[in-house]
Amino acid sequence: MKNLSVSLLFIVLVLVLVASQTLYVVKETERAVVLKFGEIVEDDVQPGLHFKIPVMNEVKKFDSRILTMDSRPQRYLTLEKKAVIVDSYVKWRIESVSKFYTATSGDEVIANRVLSSRVDTGLRNQFGERTMHEVVSGERDQLMDELRVGLDDVAKSELGITIVDIRVKRIDLPPDVSESVYQRMRTEREREAREHRSKGLELAEGIRADADRQQVVLESEAYRDSEMIRGDGDATAADIYSKVYTQDPDFYEFYRSLQAYRASFGSQGDVFVIKPDSEFFKYLNKIEQ
Repeated sequence: MKNLSVSLLFIVLVLVLVASQTLYVVKETERAVVLKFGEIVEDDVQPGLHFKIPVMNEVKKFDSRILTMDSRPQRYLTLEKKAVIVDSYVKWRIESVSKFYTATSGDEVIANRVLSSRVDTGLRNQFGERTMHEVVSGERDQLMDELRVGLDDVAKSELGITIVDIRVKRIDLPPDVSESVYQRMRTEREREAREHRSKGLELAEGIRADADRQQVVLESEAYRDSEMIRGDGDATAADIYSKVYTQDPDFYEFYRSLQAYRASFGSQGDVFVIKPDSEFFKYLNKIEQ
C-alpha cells in the first residue's frame, strides 16, 4: 500500500512537471508569440490556455495595453529661430507581435529608444516650420495630429506598434531667453501703464476744469437769482411799508424818530453837538412840556 502511494505521488509530480512544460496561459492583457529554436512559428497567440512542445518551443509574452513613453524635455528652434524647451509623451500599443519581437527582441526599452528618436526628429521638423505663437496656441493640436499620423506609419512598418496619441505637456523658454522675454514684457507693460496713466491725468484735468467752470456758472447763477429775489423782496417790503406809512404819517414820523434815538444813543463814546430846540429833539421836547 505504501509503495502504491509513493508511485501515485511520483506519477502526479511527473504529470505536473509535464503540464508546466507543455501548457501556458496568455492573459487578456497580453500578446504572445511561439518560437521554435528562436524562430517564430506562431504569432499573435490569443488569450487562453495553449500547448507547446517542451524544449523545442519557447513562448514570449508582451503587454498588449496602451503604454506610455515619457520623453525628456528637448530644445527645439521655431521658424523665427527662437529656442523652446518641449516636454512631450507618446501613447503606443503593440500592433504586430511578430514584427515587434523581430525589431526589438521584445524589449520595451529598445522600442522606447527608437520611438523617442523618431519623435524627436518629428517634433524638430514640426517646430521648425511654425512660429512661436503657432506652436504655443494657434496650431498646437494640428501639429500633434500631423506628427502622430506621420509617426504612426513609420512605427507600424519598423516596430510593429501603433501610435495612439502624442501630446506636449508643456513648452518653456530656456533660462537665457526667459529673462530677456520677461524684461521685454515688463518694459511693454510699463509703457502701457504710462500711457494709461497720462490719459487718465489728461481726462482728470478735463473733468476738473469742467467741474470748476460749472462751479463758477452755478455760483454766478445762484448769486444772480438771490439778488433778484432779494430785490423783489426789498421792493415788496418797501411797497408794504409805503402803504402802511401812508395810512398814518404822524405815526410813521414818530416811529422813525424813535429809531434815530436808538441808533444815536445806543452807542457809547459818540459826541453830538446839536441845539436843544432842533428838529431832532422834537418829540423829546414835547415830553418835557
